[in-house]
Amino acid sequence: MSALKFCGECNNMLYPREDKETHTLLYACNSCEHQELATDTCVYKRVLRKPAGEPKDAASDPTLPRTRSVKCANCGHPEAAFFQAPTKGERGLTLYFICCNPSCGHRWRD
Repeated sequence: MSALKFCGECNNMLYPREDKETHTLLYACNSCEHQELATDTCVYKRVLRKPAGEPKDAASDPTLPRTRSVKCANCGHPEAAFFQAPTKGERGLTLYFICCNPSCGHRWRD
């Protein structure tokens, strides 16, 4: 699949269209009458490079919200950073906590 296709007559971009009579995919120019049959039926493909997950070095990230309403079960530190992320096999988001004590870094979820 090439990213962009261009008209062979006027060099403008070609846009995907359906030929309603034959039910085939065409690339057509909006400026002139040029059309060409699509060689591939895939018009757009999005490739995710990195799966979403826990931020790197999250405990020291100043952009993450922090709370003092939970205590670390590991060291008893009164402050934790938190974020939401999807959990595999479950619907919705899960709330994750990370202890802000640099010597601990314990992680847990709510």
